[in-house]
Amino acid sequence: MPPEQPQRLRELLGALGTKQHRRSPALIAPDGTDIELPEELLEVLREVVQALSDGLAITVAPTHTVLSTSEAADLLGVSRPTLVRLLEAGEIPYEQPARHRRVRLDDLLAYQQRMRRARAAGLDEMVREAEDAGLYDLPEDATVERSPVSDDQDRRR
Repeated sequence: MPPEQPQRLRELLGALGTKQHRRSPALIAPDGTDIELPEELLEVLREVVQALSDGLAITVAPTHTVLSTSEAADLLGVSRPTLVRLLEAGEIPYEQPARHRRVRLDDLLAYQQRMRRARAAGLDEMVREAEDAGLYDLPEDATVERSPVSDDQDRRR
């Protein structure tokens, strides 16, 4: 659940540093020794703290987690019948060991990322067409590009 005071986490986010820092943050073990956090774990921790400081709720689950169609639909923000249509159309792989379909979380996240990139590409094309049609009053030497969606931003959404 989102924290009651998300602003306090912003300090922690700053303390976690960025990839440019020379030394990675460390945990202090019960015996007092410093254990440097691996970059992969540190990046996950940064993303969790960022989401919580933004007031968002988070769920941490291994990517090999298997979801029901209801859980998968909730994660995508679509209805269960819409998800079933996506599954049957081959858009998202699934397994059906018995009566019920099961969707792997990593397959669902891959689909979500493909859709974000496809939407971004469609928007870029619309902007290009509008520019070509002269719908923008931009100087001749101006170049306008949308910032690409990074993998980090994809994971937070």
